[in-house]
Amino acid sequence: MSSKVISDVREYEEKAAARIPDSDRPLFHLSSRIGWMNDPNGFSKYNGVYHLFYQYYPFTNQWGPMHWGHAVSKNLLQWQYLPVALAPDTEADFGGCFSGSAIETDDGKHLLLYTGVKTTDIIGQFIQQQCVAVGDGLDYEKYEGNPVIDISDLPEGFSKYDFRDPKIFRENDGTYACVVAACDQENDGKILYFRSEDGFKWNFVSVLAENNHRFGTMWECPDFFELDGRYVLLTSPMNMRYVADKYSPGNGTLCLIGSFDKRNVKFTEESDQAIDYGIDFYATQTLLTEDGRRIMIGWMQNWDSIAFGNKLKPWFGQMTLPRELHIRNGLLCQEPVREIETLRNGMAVYENVRFNGSIRLHGIVGRTVDIEITVKPAKAKPFNEFSIRFAENEDVFTSLTYNRKKSEIAFNRKNSGATSDVVHTRRLRIPTKNGELKVRLILDRYSVECFINDGEQTLTSVLYTEADATGFSFHSDGEVLMDVVKYDLGFR
Repeated sequence: MSSKVISDVREYEEKAAARIPDSDRPLFHLSSRIGWMNDPNGFSKYNGVYHLFYQYYPFTNQWGPMHWGHAVSKNLLQWQYLPVALAPDTEADFGGCFSGSAIETDDGKHLLLYTGVKTTDIIGQFIQQQCVAVGDGLDYEKYEGNPVIDISDLPEGFSKYDFRDPKIFRENDGTYACVVAACDQENDGKILYFRSEDGFKWNFVSVLAENNHRFGTMWECPDFFELDGRYVLLTSPMNMRYVADKYSPGNGTLCLIGSFDKRNVKFTEESDQAIDYGIDFYATQTLLTEDGRRIMIGWMQNWDSIAFGNKLKPWFGQMTLPRELHIRNGLLCQEPVREIETLRNGMAVYENVRFNGSIRLHGIVGRTVDIEITVKPAKAKPFNEFSIRFAENEDVFTSLTYNRKKSEIAFNRKNSGATSDVVHTRRLRIPTKNGELKVRLILDRYSVECFINDGEQTLTSVLYTEADATGFSFHSDGEVLMDVVKYDLGFR
């Protein structure tokens, strides 16, 4: 360990977290060990287990000087907390250890590449630079030569106050590379590309991609990889404007699909889409598994919705379910990691249920469930609007409503027991075939993740409804034919 600071944090978090019962946490989503959580960091495989670090302030459930929390898992679902990995305790990062990534070095060490923050002597703003720590999967020592990439490495005209979130990876020849979020003096987002032979000495290579004042302002948390023969750039733009049927206003998520000119190190985008259309989703990070899957995880919250957080709990913030990524028909598609199937038990199946009005089905209940619903209009008196209500009791529910004529999905948690007038609804246009819709819902104790039409679109939201609200009901304004397959989820 590098300092008494981190020793003191470790002692505090262990004692404070011991007072939180497991039943007060999500079952299979990672939440902060204690205090505040935001961006996923260092998502990697090392020493035979998955490592996930996260932006962390253990002393309150609100954002503060950033640390790196740490957890490991063998199956991406059942997480074991490890002691805090990084704390702001050196000259290069005393303002905070901001987001970053991790990779295994040639000599078998675990290398963390992260943004170190320090304040200027002139105007008191944060200067951001990239730093390294190296460890064994439990303890990490900060490199005495930090920062390894500083503001002198920025191209002319770039902001030294917005230069963060390095994502490290290997090129085909084994060379280390990373993409870093940056912006120019007009706060217009750019993604920079750097290379290194050893992970410590870095050289600027190119401006990989540019916003050109289209998608918000600063682009945060970039990730860049090849997928199904195409190249993908993921990032989270700040201050996005509303675009009907495509982007919600505020802090959003962006997927660009295109090609990569390796000689000039330039990405050419060919299509764009939101990564997730829900209320609570931001700051993604991916890894490539040993069996060749590209897995993505994100912060299941958003800077625009944190006011709705349950500040009565000693932890705040959780990660999404890890998701497998594919490109189909030019779209980024997402499915829950297949490991979720190992949690399934208690199956209930209904086929060709025909109804008009409202219906409940025996055995279709629960708050830790994996449920797939397929609906299509009956030929006689077909429905126009169909709704699923879940996390329901006599007082509260959250709903997903499909309008067949508009080809639109509406998510609504206004009736979920909310007491704050913040964002509670989302609408998105969906492609359908003959009016048929397939929705898969993964519910944990405090969240819902919706996968629409085999993951062509996803919609994620935190739920603060009391956990004893377990009901499901189905509602239609015309005749509908419905299939339902539900599994309870739990560890054996």
